[in-house]
Amino acid sequence: MKKKLRALSVAVVAGALALGLAGCSGGSAGSSSAASSDAPASESSNLRFVTGGESGTYYAYGNVLAQYATNGDYGVAVTALSGNGSQANVQALEDGDADIAFCQSDVLAYAYEGTNLFENAAYKDFSIVADLYQEQVQIVTCDPNIKTVADLAGKTVSVGAAGSGVYFNAVDVLSAYDLTLDDISPVYQSFADSTDSLKDNKIDAAFIVAGAPTTAITDLSTTKTAYLVSMDDEHVAKLLEASPYYAKAVIPADTYGLEGDVTTVSVGAVVIANNSISEDAVYGFVKSIFDGAENNADAHAKYKELVLEDAASISTVPYHPGAAKYFSEQGVTVAS
Repeated sequence: MKKKLRALSVAVVAGALALGLAGCSGGSAGSSSAASSDAPASESSNLRFVTGGESGTYYAYGNVLAQYATNGDYGVAVTALSGNGSQANVQALEDGDADIAFCQSDVLAYAYEGTNLFENAAYKDFSIVADLYQEQVQIVTCDPNIKTVADLAGKTVSVGAAGSGVYFNAVDVLSAYDLTLDDISPVYQSFADSTDSLKDNKIDAAFIVAGAPTTAITDLSTTKTAYLVSMDDEHVAKLLEASPYYAKAVIPADTYGLEGDVTTVSVGAVVIANNSISEDAVYGFVKSIFDGAENNADAHAKYKELVLEDAASISTVPYHPGAAKYFSEQGVTVAS
């Protein structure tokens, strides 16, 4: 079933963009975008935090998290950086170009186990900081004839930027409907490029995996009639049986001004850290995340989705000692 997006006002979108860019300068992938600390450098651990593309939730939320940690008394000065997707973020940790990073829960498992994106190239020198929220698989189209995932057959579809976890999410969802990449004409684009291509009628649909609401989609709906494609329960169940790291998810109608709720699947949006980062630094950053949810909740909608038990729920990769210390103080034991 397909749900129509009602155009949002320019003022709403402008506000969302302002939030995503708060305290940062626009830049290309890997550019610095967070505020500096008021505390002396000698008293703080300086952490480089690679987030995501500038039209995605990682980027906007990551900047809010970085600023709150830096401006508080947590012993960390965090610089948020734009990134190129989960695989690239893991690679940034491995190459020493970042200290902490956002990563999808499925992709971090691939890295740790040496499968899929990391086939025969396992990387284990990282650990979990916290699972912050769920990222919904959002299938966006401006074509009213695309009513189900099956209707993507023969269409030109963006399956995410090269090296991103979105690619495997797209493959998994298509496979639940007995489709492969050979059944579509795949293109490999970022969220922003995907929505630009939809505006220009260059593609028929796009997979966007990010926490809803996503700026790229709200922006698209201001200029074109856009839709989200809903999955049915039978195919959701088939996907979960084959890939248990997904969860069934529902995007409420009021998220984008939809005519009805949209059923899809989701993966976790997880912060990971290089194992070389000190226990005190990670502890301070985790504490700042939960303090921010209590004291800074209006700064970003994703704060409202932070749940202590969910943040400590990852079992595929061990938690960093600093994170384990924080959760232990809250009476929660994590895998370590």
